[in-house]
Amino acid sequence: MNALPEKYRYIVVEGPIGAGKTSLARKLAEKSGSTPLLEDPGANPFLPGFYTDNARYALPTQLFFLFQRINQVRDLGQADLFRRTTVADFILDKDPLFARLTLNDDELSLYQQIYTQMKPQAAVPDLVIYLQASTETLIERVKRRAVSYERTISEDYLLKLAESYARFFYQYDAAPVLIVNSEHLNFVDAPADFDLLLERIAAMRGAREFFSLGE
Repeated sequence: MNALPEKYRYIVVEGPIGAGKTSLARKLAEKSGSTPLLEDPGANPFLPGFYTDNARYALPTQLFFLFQRINQVRDLGQADLFRRTTVADFILDKDPLFARLTLNDDELSLYQQIYTQMKPQAAVPDLVIYLQASTETLIERVKRRAVSYERTISEDYLLKLAESYARFFYQYDAAPVLIVNSEHLNFVDAPADFDLLLERIAAMRGAREFFSLGE
């Protein structure tokens, strides 16, 4: 079993669609004996419609994910974090990122009111692993996993999403962030890459550090 440092009881893996956050979060949890806390996009009945008719389905898609994420975070109590490490593939604070990208002004105003009223006092991660990759790589990875409703995701949407993530984490300071260039790393199928990441996590000392192949 690959151990994670004891000081990291709550780890979040984040990044845009195709960055590999869910696969990495699942593997980190599996190899370390941690509890996975994963989003369930397949449960969102509006998501397939969103990728074909953004204007019509953006608001219900966004609100469904918001409620799902709030319920998951709300169930994560401090007592659970003392008993066992948790590895998640989302951070609630990033939810407005998608809203600003997809909603019109009136919808965004309504969303912000709901978000402000419903956002729980959530535990702050001990470490956030932010995965980056080029738009071309994100597109290739999305195509490779062949999820039917993702086939209509546009290159422009992925580009804007990646840029929004970059802006979000440029300003994010609630928890230490390890920014990982995953362009040439395969944490799922290449054990050496995964071991390098574990070593980098263990060596983390600052509030914001970087990791890429060849470091």
